[in-house]
Amino acid sequence: MPTYTFKNHITGLDFDEFMGMSEKDKYLKDNPHISQVPTMFSFVGDHIMGAGPKTDGGFNERMEQIANSHPGSPLANRYGGGKTKSHKEIKTRNVLKKHKVI
Repeated sequence: MPTYTFKNHITGLDFDEFMGMSEKDKYLKDNPHISQVPTMFSFVGDHIMGAGPKTDGGFNERMEQIANSHPGSPLANRYGGGKTKSHKEIKTRNVLKKHKVI
């Protein structure tokens, strides 16, 4: 349920009320001296205080797979540890991760 801002034209005060849309319509009809104040709506997003969204494990795993295919790239430095791994090392690590040994 949203929070609405109202203005009382008798007292001149603004106040907030938490109610459903149908309740708001009935409230305004029952109180003709009160009107709704237009306010900016809130955005809900994934950026908090300038920090970007966190990535899930599937994305990180896929980025690691791509990084392992391109060992000298900046992507490998970020997601693949920056060192060249043999095919056997990569497969062994994936099996261990799958079974949560490491």
